[in-house]
Amino acid sequence: MSGAAAGPFTAVILAAGRGPDDPVAAAEGVSHKCLVDIGGKPMLQRVIDALAGAASVGRIVVCIDDRAVLAAVAGHDDVVASTATPGLSVLRAVEAPGSAWPLLITTADHALLTSDLVDAFCAQSLAADADVTAGLAAAAVVRAGYPEARRTYLPFRDGGYSGCNLFALLNENGVGAVRFWRRVERHRKRPWRLIAVFGPQALLLFALRRLTLDQAFARASQRFGARAKAVRLTVPEAAIDVDKPADLALARRVWASRAAG
Repeated sequence: MSGAAAGPFTAVILAAGRGPDDPVAAAEGVSHKCLVDIGGKPMLQRVIDALAGAASVGRIVVCIDDRAVLAAVAGHDDVVASTATPGLSVLRAVEAPGSAWPLLITTADHALLTSDLVDAFCAQSLAADADVTAGLAAAAVVRAGYPEARRTYLPFRDGGYSGCNLFALLNENGVGAVRFWRRVERHRKRPWRLIAVFGPQALLLFALRRLTLDQAFARASQRFGARAKAVRLTVPEAAIDVDKPADLALARRVWASRAAG
């Protein structure tokens, strides 16, 4: 991998199927969740369109377990075979021929992603003086926009935050964060277990809500061996992905509203 953290970004979409246990794919009768129709297009196509329309993105790579799935979509530049876990798949994408810094990571179920949101995240990431960034949205922002959406919030001293499935690796130092993530990604939906990986002191501070979001990222940086920064996103759609049939229904309502407006 070559290049410097100046842009444009190489965007990697994690699109591997979860098999028969995926409740959205099962409910819709498709092999991969990313093929579910939203407003007349496969969900994966919605994500590709958002990335293709972003000024900050120069190349789009899809990481998937079955290339045949991609017959239903267009607009990507390359394909990387996915592996057993998202973290390992990102490492494979990093090492793929043609990849260059900086790297933007998102998921195929980010159905409400927009080009403006992508550009906002990328611009803030480049300005963050960091090796790796993660997008988060405050609980107040998400609930104000979509009170019916059920999200996992990490409770900090300055409020709860939801992950937004937007990550930037700005240089090779950021890969250290991905390697660390591989060890803990099975806990990503269980905040207490995730924080516990950083040690008993971090867990205690988290339990007492003594850490702000930025303080938590500073502690994470020490474990990663890389400068990690949070990018606060103020658009509620940033935190809405499609994990459950209820999320799919919400995404479809939003796209119908966009089409009507």
